[in-house]
Amino acid sequence: MLASRSGGGLVYSADVPVHLVSHPIAQNALLLLRSTASYPSRFRRLAERLSLIVTIDATRDLPTIDRTVQTPLEATVGQALSGDIVVVPVLRAGLVMAEAVLDLIPDARMGHVGLQRNEETAIASRYYLKLPPMSATTTVLVVDPMLATGGSACMALDLVHGAGASRVRLLSIVAAPEGVATIEAAYPDVPIYTAAVDRQLNEQKYILPGLGDFGDRLYGT
Repeated sequence: MLASRSGGGLVYSADVPVHLVSHPIAQNALLLLRSTASYPSRFRRLAERLSLIVTIDATRDLPTIDRTVQTPLEATVGQALSGDIVVVPVLRAGLVMAEAVLDLIPDARMGHVGLQRNEETAIASRYYLKLPPMSATTTVLVVDPMLATGGSACMALDLVHGAGASRVRLLSIVAAPEGVATIEAAYPDVPIYTAAVDRQLNEQKYILPGLGDFGDRLYGT
């Protein structure tokens, strides 16, 4: 599965590149995010900060076009974002990552995939779906903070591919090797961007060392 590590923060398996966001500010935010001392308001700020950095890394190769603007002194040519971008959070935890995407790309459109995990089986069931129109040229960012078993993320990927998307990226904050393997098996062409690939899942399918239930810590529930 995770076979080797190359330069530029990439971990390659047989097919899927896992892009590890190793920036010191990202790793510092992750450390604080893991801590039980991070109460909900602090947890939210850290999650937003880390989501911004992951998003910047995941969008470094978005298409651009030349555009001319007038400065106070003269006209100059720069690069403007080009093309259709959609962010799809896996509810509810993915909302904080989606807001980070929209902060960086205000013109992006947003869909929603509502999935609820059965605490006994760890299997997700869908309770809500609303996706904007997509095409093969749409860049879709599926955001799911905790890539544990990969079941929820895989279901979200099924839905966006079924809606016509083919340029899809998966963004998370923490991943487990088991979740990476699930995505690798189902979607070998979907790159994963994350701040960490942790050790393993426990018997309850929580990531170790992880950071607990992301949604509960985010919203204080």
